[in-house]
Amino acid sequence: MAGANIELKLVGQWASVFVTRVKLALHLKGLNYESIEEDLRNKSELLLSSNPVHKAVPVLIHNGKPICESQIIVEYIDETFAGIGPSFLPADPYERAVARFWAAYIEEKLVAPWDRVFRAKTNEERDEATRKMFAAVDVLEGGFKECSKGKGFFGGDNIGYVDIILGGAISYAKAAEALSGAKLFDAAKTPLLAAWMERFSELDAAKTVLQDVDRVVEHGKMLIAKNAAQPSTTD
Repeated sequence: MAGANIELKLVGQWASVFVTRVKLALHLKGLNYESIEEDLRNKSELLLSSNPVHKAVPVLIHNGKPICESQIIVEYIDETFAGIGPSFLPADPYERAVARFWAAYIEEKLVAPWDRVFRAKTNEERDEATRKMFAAVDVLEGGFKECSKGKGFFGGDNIGYVDIILGGAISYAKAAEALSGAKLFDAAKTPLLAAWMERFSELDAAKTVLQDVDRVVEHGKMLIAKNAAQPSTTD
């Protein structure tokens, strides 16, 4: 991989979709980096000093300087290493704004309720989060059509910013079917996104970075059981 003289460290945690986004960006750029696995139950001094505001992963440390928040990190990688590998964001300002819009949509309307599915304390909470998640996928099908212009990825012919943001969650999308029996990206309902997921999964970077689905399923079961055992704050 490129970047032999560049010092890059990624403080992360294997199950995090946000960390996976950054790993995808680094691999797509062909950059060498040191991966530092964080124990979020016993946060290291490195994490606390690198991200004192949120105390969360991922943190990318580039030549001693920390960059936080996955979307910001992916943009930082794209800008800082513009001469290496593919560009993630379009050159055109309008198309760049559209990509950022859909990335923000994925974060707010898909990933946030997705997280609540695993962390819900009641079946009612889980059902509501699931409903919102599937509604977001229906809208995102139209977003893919707009961004891809009939080609294979949100970025067109090549992987782009939105592909990376959504691609980090593919293992969880596949695990969701095993956990609930419902396909998040169903070829009958969202054929464009279903085809996109299969296409993305075949990329070398995806095969290298994406979590093992069986491990994600077990992690999901553990989260669901843990949160179900806790009393609801709404009681």
